[in-house]
Amino acid sequence: MFIVHIADITMFYAPASGGVRTYLDAKHRRLGIKPGIRHSLLIPGSHLSEEDGVYTVPAPALPFGKGYRFPLRLAPWRNVLHDLQPDLIEVGDPYLTAWAALDARRQLDVPVIGFYHSDLPLLVSNRMGNWVTPNVEAYVSKLYGNFDRVLAPSQIMADKLTGLGVRNVFVQPLGVDLQTFHPDARDPELRAELGIDEQTHLLIFAGRGSKEKNLPVLLDCMKRLGRRYHLLLVGSSMPAVVPDNVTVVDEFCPAAHVARLMASADALLHAGDQETFGLVILEAMACGIPVVAVAAGAFKEIITADCGVLCAPNNPLAMANAVREVLGFGSTVLGQQARRHVEQHYSWDTVVNSLLGHYHAVLGNQWPLIVNG
Repeated sequence: MFIVHIADITMFYAPASGGVRTYLDAKHRRLGIKPGIRHSLLIPGSHLSEEDGVYTVPAPALPFGKGYRFPLRLAPWRNVLHDLQPDLIEVGDPYLTAWAALDARRQLDVPVIGFYHSDLPLLVSNRMGNWVTPNVEAYVSKLYGNFDRVLAPSQIMADKLTGLGVRNVFVQPLGVDLQTFHPDARDPELRAELGIDEQTHLLIFAGRGSKEKNLPVLLDCMKRLGRRYHLLLVGSSMPAVVPDNVTVVDEFCPAAHVARLMASADALLHAGDQETFGLVILEAMACGIPVVAVAAGAFKEIITADCGVLCAPNNPLAMANAVREVLGFGSTVLGQQARRHVEQHYSWDTVVNSLLGHYHAVLGNQWPLIVNG
């Protein structure tokens, strides 16, 4: 029996990575046990190596980049792909590795899929200003116009690509680890550790403390809510000065630790208004807690009325009122509904099966020939 060989390539992979690494790790585990499929993952590292189908390709470390590396030479990536001879390549970032995959396609004559995980024009404009946006949009249009199929994690991202003239764009949501992020991860001792009583409502935000997360909105919201509410800020680059009813865990935490904190809270807060998907939202819902987030970005697609409340962006008063609404309704009932929602729609098995449908579509008649020998 022949085997379909799928190769993923990305620079978005580091010890403290977010959603892209979570997606790739979950995918690698599941494809590794499916009959008739081989999965290789190409990521940056200090030297060329391979272990369990994960290939590290030399790339220099980014200064202050928290473990990220930025490839500068196309040839090493193209050469590894050429040696692997995959039947299909999926690209996970819009930088040099994407062009290496397209270069390898010319040699191997295989389809290449691009997964548009990040809104590149928005990211660049946040850091450099709007003057550069037209050039970045032209770059995105050119690059993603080269792929045989383009996947986007949400409809809002798919619409942006379509608006730039990119064709063959399909929505492919990400998933959540339903075993790690589970209501059973709740720790009844957490409130005592934080020095708060059982009557105090415990809220949580987990993620990077980057500008687009709008953490000042959360801090202002907590001032308005007062002492009967307490917020946990969990992740790297968190603010140093916070209200008395906020506790900061300023470090990257393993998934199991985040799950313990989430499952022990009453609700997750998220003020980010530029999210392309919002994996942390699914993780909180999987832990059995409802969500209070802003009606912006992809949140409008993944948060239903059964799972939480959406409020106006950049409005601390609206967020405080939404918190009171959720907790007044009863966070336990909403949390149970949220858990059921992600079980039905966002398991990684569901996501991987959907991905296989995309792969089948671009491989066409090759797929049954390869799988069935």
